[in-house]
Amino acid sequence: MTAFKKGASGDEVVLIQKALKDAGFYDGETDGVFNDRTETAVNAFQGRSGLTSDGIVGPVTWARLFPSAASTNKTATGDLPSRCLALTGSFETGQLAPDCFAAVTGNFDGQGMSFGALQWNFGQGTLQTLLLDMFENHHDIALRIFGEDLDTIKGAIKGGEESSIAFAVSIHDQKTKNLNTHWRHMFMLLGLTPEFQSIETKGATSYYERAVRLSKDYELWTERGLALMFDIAVQNGTIPEKVRELILKDIAGLNQDLSPEEMEVEKMRIVANHRAEAAKPTYVEDVRKRKLCIAEGKGVVHGTAYDLAGQFGLDLRKADLLLS
Repeated sequence: MTAFKKGASGDEVVLIQKALKDAGFYDGETDGVFNDRTETAVNAFQGRSGLTSDGIVGPVTWARLFPSAASTNKTATGDLPSRCLALTGSFETGQLAPDCFAAVTGNFDGQGMSFGALQWNFGQGTLQTLLLDMFENHHDIALRIFGEDLDTIKGAIKGGEESSIAFAVSIHDQKTKNLNTHWRHMFMLLGLTPEFQSIETKGATSYYERAVRLSKDYELWTERGLALMFDIAVQNGTIPEKVRELILKDIAGLNQDLSPEEMEVEKMRIVANHRAEAAKPTYVEDVRKRKLCIAEGKGVVHGTAYDLAGQFGLDLRKADLLLS
């Protein structure tokens, strides 16, 4: 995650100031500006928490400020579906996990708002399902986050699609065209809870099931191979029949003396290149970089460096469900 220090500003700084205020270390305005008073409060909090008092909110200090979200930093050790979602969600939102699970986008596409690793939204009816799951099965956590605003959002969702979109529009900042700070920071806290991340993973089940089918079709057997197919399912839908024929032809021509791991990587490269070349011309190279990053285990996508094994625990280990 990004480190926040004096001079920083934005919604994340609002969260930091609020947490410091709740803990009794900060008595200034929660204005999103990391000023001298905020730095002093961070230093005091760090000293009381047994941390190095440097006035900088990095991953360790963040975890102490938001203990309920600390476990979400264990991206590399979660189950396979959640790790596949964390990787693709990072690509989709431009925010590395766990932040991708809490990504919030305003009403730029007429869908009211979009939220989470796969940017579920009100217009397509996907976000309502996830939120209601959280409200019904983890009401205490939702109440702690939304407080008296919980009934407002529940009522809007239960009123249907138009009501949900109207609610989303009503909580926007008309200057920034994004959610106002009050609502934005509550949704960000929601997305950082293990409970809602689990709901997001469940919400991506259909993509995961498609990824399993595609992996078996091309005889990919590793976790990274499955992650590649999951990303294809999300970004591209599937692999067209004509593209499938090209892929299988190239796979048949591979050197059979390659080790199983080498063969897997070569297969993934073939899949990555052919699927990219089937995209619209404008997006071919973007898709290629993203897919080859998975195939090769490392790469740079949209300016962000990825190391799949280190960041997501996705390497050439066997994915047991692909061997049945």
